Amino acid sequence: MNLTRRRIAVFTGNRAEYGLQYPILRAIAADERLEYLLLVSGAHLKEDFGRTLQEIEGDGFQIHARIEIAMPEDSLFATAQAIGSGIQSVSRVLAELQPDLLVVYADRFESFSALVASTQMGIPTAHVEGGDYTEGGALDDSVRHAMTKLAHLHFTTNEQAADRVRRMGEEPWRVFNVGYPGLDLVAAGEYASPQEVYQRFGLDPQRPVLLFTQHSVSTEFDRAAEQVRPALAALEEAGRRWDCQVLITFPNDDAGGRRILSEIERLSRRNLPFVQVHHSVGRYYYYGILNVAKACLGNSSSGIKETPAFHCPCINIGSRQRGRLRGQNVIDVDYDTGEIVSAIERCLNDQEFRRKVLAASNPYGAGSAGPRIADTLATIDIDPRLVQKKMTY
Repeated sequence: MNLTRRRIAVFTGNRAEYGLQYPILRAIAADERLEYLLLVSGAHLKEDFGRTLQEIEGDGFQIHARIEIAMPEDSLFATAQAIGSGIQSVSRVLAELQPDLLVVYADRFESFSALVASTQMGIPTAHVEGGDYTEGGALDDSVRHAMTKLAHLHFTTNEQAADRVRRMGEEPWRVFNVGYPGLDLVAAGEYASPQEVYQRFGLDPQRPVLLFTQHSVSTEFDRAAEQVRPALAALEEAGRRWDCQVLITFPNDDAGGRRILSEIERLSRRNLPFVQVHHSVGRYYYYGILNVAKACLGNSSSGIKETPAFHCPCINIGSRQRGRLRGQNVIDVDYDTGEIVSAIERCLNDQEFRRKVLAASNPYGAGSAGPRIADTLATIDIDPRLVQKKMTY
């Protein structure tokens, strides 16, 4: 091992986050100035949420620590307990590994616990996707902005977010607008071909494909089941009316997630021939499905940020992504079966809307985030100035 390499710890706590960190990890691994230390936690280790550890191992990355975070219940109390558990568990691992920097992503409670641990231990910490803004009633915004105020480096996905981070009092030299990491893979064409998608999932190329993922809104977690039922009913109607093929993936393991899972499993037990349910399809096939889908439905940020790259319509359901920067391929609907069915029909049959989607640009960049992040991690001065935060006003 070259001891002059900087040791970069990367923390990942769920499948969606890892898919976006993959280009960053790969760029770090390819940079001879850097060495990665991969910390895997959260839903990656949970059987009922897909145990996506295998996907990471399949990508060829060495896992340096598997960090259990206890969350036995489906409640906000359990989330708070999990943050405390995460801080204790992550801090022990960081004390053992002694990284030069830590990289965390977005606004998940697992990443928040890792960032609290690292910053309190004086470890320079980089935060990816800070400065984003939503009004959706989730706790994500509060957690994301708290992470910004603790982190030492900020890798934002768009210029609005970068400006917001600077307006929060962060020194401009700490802020790097690198774009959305997931788009690195899209730009490089690293996703399943249409033929691979059709074969892998047994799909008919002549029939429309719909992809669905819906997460709970953490401040309304007790309504998670009620909020997902209209969408599932709309997907069933679309399957019967327009012969659509529906692929459903599991939600995150937030408070309310298991309630959504129960509704999805109830639908799955009916064995409808046009519905498939998957724990996780993996990054390679997820992008491949977006490439052939007639619409992506749900309330995931992926629907907002990644669908424009594939000229795929996004039907954004409910409040979770309200206020987030978006392209012109997005249709916003309420938790209402009729509204969702009408939006699906528009995606399938409204040629003017389809032309608008084809022309829509993506406000989240074109795909070069990983190498830009790796280069900054390799060249930034690691000194007292980096860890001693200052307000700009």
